Amino acid sequence: MSRPRVFSGVAPSGSLTLGNYVGAIRNWVRDQERYDNIFCVVDLHALTVPQDPQELRRQTWRVAAILLASGIDPEKSMLFVQSHVTEHTTLSWLLNTITPIGWLNRMTQFKAKAGAQRSTVGAGLLNYPVLMAADILAYSADCVPVGEDQKQHVELTRDIAERFNGLYGPTFVIPEPLIPKVGARVMRLDDPSKKMSKSEPGGAIQMLDAPDVIRKKLSRAVTDSLGVVRFVPEQSGLFNLLSIMQALSGGGTQEIENRYEGKGYKAVKEDVAELVIEALAPLQARFAEYEQYPDTVDKILVHGATSARAISGPMVKIVEEKMGLRPPLNRS
Repeated sequence: MSRPRVFSGVAPSGSLTLGNYVGAIRNWVRDQERYDNIFCVVDLHALTVPQDPQELRRQTWRVAAILLASGIDPEKSMLFVQSHVTEHTTLSWLLNTITPIGWLNRMTQFKAKAGAQRSTVGAGLLNYPVLMAADILAYSADCVPVGEDQKQHVELTRDIAERFNGLYGPTFVIPEPLIPKVGARVMRLDDPSKKMSKSEPGGAIQMLDAPDVIRKKLSRAVTDSLGVVRFVPEQSGLFNLLSIMQALSGGGTQEIENRYEGKGYKAVKEDVAELVIEALAPLQARFAEYEQYPDTVDKILVHGATSARAISGPMVKIVEEKMGLRPPLNRS
């Protein structure tokens, strides 16, 4: 039997963080034998906010190199850059024509990012969930690994696919969100009420941070004044640190609590720091090698784009034909 196909996208809108690694990348690497994986650096999504062109190109390459350094194997998984495959933008426009504006206005991330500037932000910020839907549907993906905060976008993708299928007949696979149960959402170290984000570097551990930087950041992580090590969400700062520890060590909740009984938060922070450093060290070494030989990454991305077009091209052609865009023309 064929393996379920999974599509995953990473935006190059900042430096990848520990949250990206624990919540997503590490799982992608682990599941390469389980799924037919398609990984995409979604540089078009990054354009929803202002970008310096040179920095965007640099970050796009770095994200691809970090994914490879983390263990994404081009012999097992497809890896490419979104803008290198024009089928994404073509399909996005076609899907935009059947997507009600009301659906897009309901998206919580648009509301949060646009804020009080909803009438002046670029249309791309409103429409980017449709591009995300095109990313997924172009490859007939069965599953999409996402955090809880991205689940709504997969639900929108399902709605768009079902609407298209209803209008034009069975075409798209209806994808399912794939949400990891442990370590799915790493929070900011300085504000554990917010997710650790690559677009907001304050309070984030970046995947290429040096060991001393990691120790310093974790030593300053927000906790509380209770001084009791418990695995409870109410102690949000401590809970975040313990969740990172659990994700990286595989330890059980009770085991971790017992280990720190009678100890302060300093011991927790120090142990989390060493776990993070140990986890990131091998991929940092491999990333340094890719920086020495950048052509290796470039060749992988070219091959990935060719493979991606072989799948997305026929799908876009089918969609165009169903919507009346392809010859032969009916002149009768």
